[in-house]
Amino acid sequence: MNRRVLQETALRHFLEVVRTGSVTAAAERLSVAPSAVSRHIAHLESQLDTLLFERRARGMVPNAAGELLAAHAKRAWQDIERVTDDIQALRGLQTGLVRIASTEGFASEFLPGLIAEFQREYTGIRFALNVHMQAEIPQLVRDGEVDIGVTLSTTSERQINVELRHPSPILAIMAKDHPLASRRQLSLAQLVGYPMALPGGAYSTLRQLFDISCSRQGLQCDPAFLSNRLDASISFAAAGGGIALSGEAALRNRLKAGHLVAVPLRDREMNERHFEIQTMAGRTLPGACRAFLDHLREAVRVEG
Repeated sequence: MNRRVLQETALRHFLEVVRTGSVTAAAERLSVAPSAVSRHIAHLESQLDTLLFERRARGMVPNAAGELLAAHAKRAWQDIERVTDDIQALRGLQTGLVRIASTEGFASEFLPGLIAEFQREYTGIRFALNVHMQAEIPQLVRDGEVDIGVTLSTTSERQINVELRHPSPILAIMAKDHPLASRRQLSLAQLVGYPMALPGGAYSTLRQLFDISCSRQGLQCDPAFLSNRLDASISFAAAGGGIALSGEAALRNRLKAGHLVAVPLRDREMNERHFEIQTMAGRTLPGACRAFLDHLREAVRVEG
């Protein structure tokens, strides 16, 4: 075996095919021709004297050898990242990139505000914040695609280190002149008699818990407004269209400004979500990521 091959550009191309499941998709992400990616994969397989993928009609899936090589490659890139970060740390926390995957609610106000606050002290730290479905975030963290996952969870995840877990109950959101706005607590049975705004799909933990609770109680709800964007539902409620459901962090600034009212719900399922900060189990994060994690933890604890 030629061990030098494990340190070449071919390995980056190989990992991208593993992540995307396709030579074409990998080439697009790497900004190279598909033929270049194919050549690198063929070169790896020739040097290692083994196939690395199962070629299927709908893409490529790593076989046992491919899985082993992918695990090695991910560890290698993380080691390089850690050494580079340690060298930079000798000059203080001046540079770095923090990659975050977040659900929509936390990406609207909560995280951008904390990032801006953090960058006032660490001006050289850059951030990449992308919105994903809740179910996608743990896998992005496990694959090393992002450094930090900020999400909502109802179950534990394998190979994930939970840096912080904090209750994130679902609240009833409405305009301040809504008939129910003065209540200290509400139930879903009281809400469903009014126009409601709900997520349009079942991939949202909010919608899943709402449907479970309604089913358990025998409640029927025909929403007046459906959207796959939380911000659209909140704006609908703010305009007096009806009641939306959300966690507090997604609209903290609007609540403080008095534009909306948030009323706690007494239903059990509406209080079973948790806010989670996730990182890859066993990974040593770069200094910039560790510093922002500390900033994030402190913000959640203060607000909690």
